[in-house]
Order: sequence, then structure tokens, then C-alpha cells
Amino acid sequence: MRIAIVGAGAIGTWLGARIAAAGHEVSVLARGETLAAVGRDGLRLDLGGERIAAPVRASDRAEDLGPQDAVLIAVKGNALIDLAGQLAPLIGPDTLIVPAMNGVPWWFMLGGWADLPPMPLRSVDPAGTIAAALPLPQVVGAVVHASVGSAGPGHAVHKAGNRLILGAPFGPAGPRLPALAETLAECGFTIERSDTIRQAIWYKLWGNMTMNPISAFTGATCDRILDDELVGGFVLAVMDEARAIGDRIGCAITERGEDRCAVTRQLGAFRTSMLQDVDAGRPLEIDLLLSAPREIAVALGIATPCLDALTGLTRLFARSRGLYPDA
Repeated sequence: MRIAIVGAGAIGTWLGARIAAAGHEVSVLARGETLAAVGRDGLRLDLGGERIAAPVRASDRAEDLGPQDAVLIAVKGNALIDLAGQLAPLIGPDTLIVPAMNGVPWWFMLGGWADLPPMPLRSVDPAGTIAAALPLPQVVGAVVHASVGSAGPGHAVHKAGNRLILGAPFGPAGPRLPALAETLAECGFTIERSDTIRQAIWYKLWGNMTMNPISAFTGATCDRILDDELVGGFVLAVMDEARAIGDRIGCAITERGEDRCAVTRQLGAFRTSMLQDVDAGRPLEIDLLLSAPREIAVALGIATPCLDALTGLTRLFARSRGLYPDA
């Protein structure tokens, strides 16, 4: 297959290196130091004690790469707004568009739900730019369950996890999705097909929408967050509010918050990706994790005082550091 990677950060490099190493034609849309490194050294991945070095095509112009069978998008949500309009040369009538991103994507409510009409999420796609550029019938919902770090531009280090969940956002999957799933499985990923991909996305959000932002503005690792009785209680309260939202939009969660936090405890002194972004001075991905769930809650008339407080504190912290735009 011809597969393009948009965003050669840790996750994008992990995906692209394994796909290229399996013999598929991989193109990378990148810029700056990452473009230079990938053009010179290919994508490099440290996996299981070995180094994969996979040559790929790389450019900062989508026109140079041409139409693809699949486009895997692994950029931060706030970067996609400016980038989406540049991806048209990669997208043919049969191209699958796979956003491998954390949080609530722009398309999440575009199909409505039950008695809810289609709802564009202005918190993640304010002017509808992403929706206009990326045709919804060609989008594949995706959830990444893997821990991958960056060792430099175009160089990733796999730490744990190997699972990708794929599914059509609304309605039955088209004929091209099974072929993509089979290809990715042959590349060594653990692939799970889901007919309820929105629920899988919401479940992952439920687990990381608290740890990430709280760690960012406190500087604390996950074990210390959960060891503090008051903060741990606040985490559970936010999770209860997110559960109530999920119940209304077809994303019910039956697990107890305490049980999900117990899984997080097993990670020990874990530094979340958002805390790592703070340390590196990178913009924080607040809208997909917090603003979008709040927007849905407001539309449904669901009170979320704890989620409101968490969003406000995280946003204020990020703005004070220049890591989130001012209102």
C-alpha cells in the first residue's frame, strides 16, 4: 500500500517505521529539523532492543507525495486546524484518512446520536476547516494504545503497547477498511476492529482526561496525583461527569472509576505526555481532551462543575506559559 504519515513525532514515527520496514511505500509530510532528519536517515525506531531504520519519501509539500491509499495523521489536534487544508494532494477518492490522535476528534458528533442532530465541535474545529478538508465518508476512527517516546527528530523509542483499534465513525465499514486493517496487522501491530469506535475513543479519553492536565499544571507524576486523597477524589468526580456525558451520546462506560485508576497506579511514577510537553515548551492539547467534552455537555444541558474547573485551571496554566492561545 501507499501510506502517508502526517506528523513524524513519536507515534507517527512508530507507525511509519514499522509499515515501511514491512515493505510498503511510506511517505512522510514533515518540516524543519524533522524533514531534514527523515530525508537523511529515514524513520528510526528502537523496538525490542533493535533499531529499525526505514528509508521513506519525505517532503514538506503534499504535492510532492501524491495520492495515497491511506493517510495516517499523528499531529496534535491544535496543529490539524492549520494543516488540514494542505492535505488535499494526498487524498484521492478512495483514500482512507486515519487520525491517530488523542481526545475527541472533529468528526465525533457529526453523525449526531439518537435524537441529537449532527453537531460540529467548534472547540476543536472552530471554522469547520478540518471537516471541509477531510471528507467524513473516508475517515476511519482510530485509538492508539501504545507508549512511544521521542529520541530526536524522526527517531522514536517504543516503550509499551502495540494495539490499534479501527472502526468506521458512523454506519458500516466500507470495503477498504478491512484491507487497511489486514495490512497493519501484517506490519506487526495488534489490530482490533470495532463497530463502536466512538465508545473506544471515549473510554480512552475517560482514562487520560484527568491525569494529563493535572500532571501538566502540578508537575506531579501519576502515582503522586492518585496518592493525594483530595486530588484523587477530584479525579473520580471528573470521571463521573464524563461518564454522564458518555451515557447520553452512545458511549456508555460500565467500569468503576476506582478500577480504572488502579490500572493507572500500575504505571508507577509515570510522566504523562502532557507533562512532557510542558517540559519541552510544546503547545498543550487541551481542546480535544477537555474543551470538546465540555462543549458536548453544554449542548446536552449536563452540569460539569469539576470538568469546568479542570479545564479552566489547565487553560490558565498553559496561557501563563505561552502554551495555549489567549482568548
